Amino acid sequence: MQQPTRTVADSHDMIEVSGARENNLASVSVDIPKRRLTVFTGVSGSGKSSLVFGTIAAESQRMINETYSAFLQSFMPSLARPDVDSLHNLSAAIIVDQERMGANSRSTVGTATDAYAMLRIVFSRLGQPHVGSAGAFSFNLAEGMCPTCEGVGRVSDLDVRELVDVERSLNDGAITVPNFAVDSWYWQAFVTSGLFDPDAKLQDYTPQQWQDFLHKPATKMKVGGGNLTYEGLVVKVRRLYLSKDKEPAQPHIKAFVERAVTFTTCGDCGGARLNRAALSSLIAGRNIAECSAMQISDLAAFVRAVTDPSVAPLVANLRDLLDSLVEIGLGYLSLDRESGTLSGGEAQRVKMVRHLGSSLTDVTYVFDEPTVGLHPHDIARMNGLLLRLRDKGNTVLVVEHKPETIAIADHVVDLGPGAGPDGGRVCYTGDVAGLRRSDTLTGRHLDHRVTLRDRVRPPAGQLPIRSADLHNLRDVSVDVPLGVLTVVTGVAGSGKSSLIHGSLPRRAGVVVVDQSPIRGSRRSNPATYTGLLDPVRAAFAKANGVKPALFSANSEGACPACKGIGVIYTDLAMTAGVASTCEECEGRRFTPKVLTYTLRGRNISEVLAMSVTEARDFFPGGPARSVLDRLADVGLSYLSLGQPLTTLSGGERQRLKLAIHMGEKAHTYVLDEPTTGLHLADVDKLLALLDRLVDAGNTVVVIEHHQAVMAHADWIIDLGPGAGHDGGRIVFTGTPADLVAHGDTLTATHLREYVAQ
Repeated sequence: MQQPTRTVADSHDMIEVSGARENNLASVSVDIPKRRLTVFTGVSGSGKSSLVFGTIAAESQRMINETYSAFLQSFMPSLARPDVDSLHNLSAAIIVDQERMGANSRSTVGTATDAYAMLRIVFSRLGQPHVGSAGAFSFNLAEGMCPTCEGVGRVSDLDVRELVDVERSLNDGAITVPNFAVDSWYWQAFVTSGLFDPDAKLQDYTPQQWQDFLHKPATKMKVGGGNLTYEGLVVKVRRLYLSKDKEPAQPHIKAFVERAVTFTTCGDCGGARLNRAALSSLIAGRNIAECSAMQISDLAAFVRAVTDPSVAPLVANLRDLLDSLVEIGLGYLSLDRESGTLSGGEAQRVKMVRHLGSSLTDVTYVFDEPTVGLHPHDIARMNGLLLRLRDKGNTVLVVEHKPETIAIADHVVDLGPGAGPDGGRVCYTGDVAGLRRSDTLTGRHLDHRVTLRDRVRPPAGQLPIRSADLHNLRDVSVDVPLGVLTVVTGVAGSGKSSLIHGSLPRRAGVVVVDQSPIRGSRRSNPATYTGLLDPVRAAFAKANGVKPALFSANSEGACPACKGIGVIYTDLAMTAGVASTCEECEGRRFTPKVLTYTLRGRNISEVLAMSVTEARDFFPGGPARSVLDRLADVGLSYLSLGQPLTTLSGGERQRLKLAIHMGEKAHTYVLDEPTTGLHLADVDKLLALLDRLVDAGNTVVVIEHHQAVMAHADWIIDLGPGAGHDGGRIVFTGTPADLVAHGDTLTATHLREYVAQ
């Protein structure tokens, strides 16, 4: 048979990157094979994300945006062109990252995956009694939503104890709501209404006065010679601070609303979000809300029993979607779970499911540590899904540290050799076997294993948890040993976070270092966030006899042209916006006058450009040195003091938080997957840091799946045996050696394999 002729079109089988300089990339040039699975490795801060997300994916998205009309582009986010000489043979990139899904209460796992939309159509066709179209089963449409809670399933209420102090009178400041202080405009309406004695304590009001004080609707009243509109305190607070069309802007108002507003399940729909007609329609004895509340693995079985030929193609698609969610390790979720409550790893896997069913091929899929939050048992399933995406003819690019995922790569790009200015270069490209033979940091650590402790530390007491029943926990009671390193583990969805975050954070001396994002703008950096800038400014002020405010880029000393940011953001209206170095201060962020003031020969801009390592030499003692030492302890020596927080990776942000908390007087540290974003070589450094914390007399509790951390622990608490309603129980407590020798859990199986290698 004659071979088909190769054409020019067949030659574009490599993504060609030439001269990439984003962030710390040192003019990187690399070829990445298309329609293959390529894993990018290297220490945290080596430039992996800058190459994959900041260069390849960013340019792909920017070029797709440029295909739209100028009118449409004006509504799109401005994307600057990455700093790279050339990029060839790009295909459309789909980023499947760990950004948490929006906290909109109307977005659920069901709506985010389209599973609920399919379920609505099935109920509109087969549900008895018949209640109308698929829209009649939507809690986001007027025809389906419960009229009382408007489809949210909860109604807000005000905690009166947060509004008033009943032991005081109006004249004594009984109203504790912001802007209702004595003599304020709002306060005067209550005092001049004539309904109450302003010197009487609220607890002495008659039932009618109490009703009028809190709940009287807006009523016109004649007071003295004029008219006054009076409304009860609860009515007024709802109107001022809780109206749907405006979000409270001031921090103290926001804090008050968070304290005062309580949410209770809607009495009319029982939290089901739908009106009575929708809830009356049943398939096999269940309504759509009951189906949405089922664990997805159970719902998949329920859907399999629906055999009506009129909906057969739709049911087949729904079944495939639900099976994919189970396969990806999310079978413990329910379709009614709010998207905003998912962890970063769960959100990434929910997004991934949407793409598994897609008919698109020749797309570039970009993943950021897809194994985050996954037990070794679940990683094998994730690997299978990545390979399935590749086998459909897609290019799959994965930033990853776990050896199990590196092992399945067709191609590896290893960046380094170090982090920050010591990284940004390609140390190795090729297959996994070649990586093992290479003398790179990743190659040397690929088969590195942490051994079990010879001697575990004895506990100094117990931290008891009793009858925990949050989410899927089954009345769990367990003792967390004090003064040792405890690892809480189990498959994704087994109840680890529910047990620890639901029981420990409210206790005295407990500090939680979790994965929630750092609130910060382009102006925030490690120096401002850690409080390091305060002693630095004080030192500059003292050395030069001027005030400290001059040395803040957010205050008096800021360059007026760029307002202390160092770059000018230019909005080009119809095309992508551009960030350019400020010509006035040349990116130094301060006025020329401020830059004439020096400390030991360096100006403030030069100090902020220092890495943590350089700054430790520059500040040999004092409060600045102690902050810098903690940053070095958590493995952030390479960060520059003035680097914007928005450029830090997830792992870097978590370690930055840990550095701050280490300066507090805590006794118990709770860490949530601290190995996130850590290279295999850095895991050893993390374990040494955890040891230092414990040896200093602290208790460290780590929620973790990484076998190296399990092996290094003094004590293990293993939850399971499965996820969702198949989990929520303690399946093992004891030393890692006991787990390896006698355990029969999924964790035991994988830890046994790990230490035997």
